[in-house]
Amino acid sequence: MISLSQLKSPKGSTHTKRRVGRGQGSGWGKTAGRGGKGQKARTGNMHFNGFEGGQMPLQRRMPKFGFKNFFRRELAVVNLSALEAHFEAGAVVDAEALAKAGLVKDLKDGLKVLGGGELKKALTVKAHKVSASAKQAIEKAGGKVELIAEREIKVPARGEGVEARLAKQRAERRAAKQKKA
Repeated sequence: MISLSQLKSPKGSTHTKRRVGRGQGSGWGKTAGRGGKGQKARTGNMHFNGFEGGQMPLQRRMPKFGFKNFFRRELAVVNLSALEAHFEAGAVVDAEALAKAGLVKDLKDGLKVLGGGELKKALTVKAHKVSASAKQAIEKAGGKVELIAEREIKVPARGEGVEARLAKQRAERRAAKQKKA
């Protein structure tokens, strides 16, 4: 039986590195296999992905699009069919109960219940958001929906950004300084 310590590469598969530019007698001296002059004979050139010989590369020619909203909220999503399958009638369904049941791994920025599937059990659902169809189905089954208040993210309006705030602070300091004098 062969072990990892006995493995060898096949004969002829490895070669010693050719040392070029080490004198005429080596056969790879002077121009070191690069030929005479020209762009390919120079050092430090054409060694990056996407180089197209000086032509504007494809990744720079393609139009740029889209953006990532800084204030976006990613919600963990659960369908009514999952609630029907995993909870008994009269149960309280919240983030902890869903995590325990293995329906939600990461709560992210909140929990949203969607109306996929049918619900026949009366459940008390506590979530950040509930779709209209899910709310209707939960109440029809005799359950209750309790909305959890979301964290308010204040989006600065025009003239309320960092620059404006700093300018306001500077003006207040200036006014306080003048008051002292």
